[in-house]
Amino acid sequence: MNHWQTPFLPIATVLLALLAGLAVHGLLFRLAAALARRNRWILDEAILAALRRPSRLAFPLLALVFVLPGIPGLGTTERALLGHALAVGLIAAVTWAGVALVDAWAALIVQRHDIRVADNLEARRVLTQVTVLERTLVIVIVVLGVAAALMTFPRVREIGSSLLVSAGVAGLAIGLAARPVLENLVAGLQLAFTQPIRVDDVVIVEGEWGWIEEITATYVVVRIWDQRRLIVPLSYFISQPFQNWTRRSADILGTVFLHVDYTLPVQAVREELERLCRANPLWDGRVCVLQVTEAGERTLQLRALVSAASSEKAWDLRVALREQLVAFLQREHPDCLPQVRLDTHGTRRTVDVEA
Repeated sequence: MNHWQTPFLPIATVLLALLAGLAVHGLLFRLAAALARRNRWILDEAILAALRRPSRLAFPLLALVFVLPGIPGLGTTERALLGHALAVGLIAAVTWAGVALVDAWAALIVQRHDIRVADNLEARRVLTQVTVLERTLVIVIVVLGVAAALMTFPRVREIGSSLLVSAGVAGLAIGLAARPVLENLVAGLQLAFTQPIRVDDVVIVEGEWGWIEEITATYVVVRIWDQRRLIVPLSYFISQPFQNWTRRSADILGTVFLHVDYTLPVQAVREELERLCRANPLWDGRVCVLQVTEAGERTLQLRALVSAASSEKAWDLRVALREQLVAFLQREHPDCLPQVRLDTHGTRRTVDVEA
């Protein structure tokens, strides 16, 4: 054999194996794509799209694994190093494929559940479960992949064996160090199945009113009404009390309180409230009630109870009704606004006191 052929044959064998792997990959995926188009099943297309790039790495590596024993000119050390590199590469490809499949599954489910519709309770429930489960599965797959790749190194296996000898102390130390991560991981699974909160829920957390904007693997982003973002650990929603205004449905009741004089004809205000509600498109037509909720020393407290389809609409409806009712009292019954009465020498007089 000529001297120039000695290094050329291993390189040529490796290149041919890589090209053969890519050719087999392309052929198989063309056939699979044709079958998916014939069946018209969107799941087949999603799986193929997810596996296309990871398998493009895996097929040439598998071809190299098959030809590795027959590559000429390789010594025992070189063959072992190349086999080790191929094993790590295949583990990386499998890990990549697992993450891609999880992402494709999550994207397919999210695509079928639009939270922008009016009645989005079911969509928000599914979206929350999918988001949390997707990120948890991705973390688990990546951790397992990294662990499998590290275990292919003999030195790492020796370290693992030595750690098993002192498993009690080491396990306790690792457990204490990883406690926040594990708490949030377990809390994420609890949130996915019990769902005290969902994406786009209206909540009050730490005295702040806002929407659940994002649920990650370790924290929740609450978009506050003034566009600030409140970052809360996942474990908070399992261990601390909070308010969820859209737990069962998005519709909600809103209140407007007024303090008026005892001489006010309440029925007139009740009729005006009903007229204002019917004229306001924010009212959903369910509840429109005016009640005297308190009779104090100087004033009556009126409570207008109205309903709206969401908390945002309820807020705007309350603001509008409060302004319109005050204008009605100023226009129709100015003498019935809060006043202070003084009784001098047995003669009762009314004195307006400016606030």
